[in-house]
Amino acid sequence: MMGDQDWNPRVVQLFLKRGHRLPMQAVEQVRAVAGQGLEGDASFGRRQRQVLLVNENHLAELNLRPGDVRENITVGGSSVGPFVPGERLTIGEAVLEVISDCEPCQRMDDLRPGLQGLIRGRRGSLATVVVGGQIRVGDPVRPSRAVAARSLDAAPWTTRGALEGKLP
Repeated sequence: MMGDQDWNPRVVQLFLKRGHRLPMQAVEQVRAVAGQGLEGDASFGRRQRQVLLVNENHLAELNLRPGDVRENITVGGSSVGPFVPGERLTIGEAVLEVISDCEPCQRMDDLRPGLQGLIRGRRGSLATVVVGGQIRVGDPVRPSRAVAARSLDAAPWTTRGALEGKLP
């Protein structure tokens, strides 16, 4: 039987990109700013594409490490599934809203030839910051129950766990 820590989605890594094509920088915490993104990240101030969240299981399936696909937040836990556009996620003190899946770019093939095609559908979810606050490694990732209820058809195994009280 899995422990609560294994079941519940949580932040396992945080990254900032300081500039275009610069290496990702691992950090222990970051400040999310409503409508702006993550302080210190090259995407700060964009209207969309502020934050990229990736499932650590998808990375492991492709023999990738956290940060390889240039995500800001690597999410772990056995109940992590696809996030649904419109879904709100409380992470630490912040609330993010998922806006879309992240389509893999040519840079993925620079990392490993053929990766762009392999990672399609598993590159992660783009989100914007709705409510600002600190996000730390280890923070739980809690989907909004109201949105999750509307999203059952889109991601049944993920949201059903949230609705059945599997989240704290």
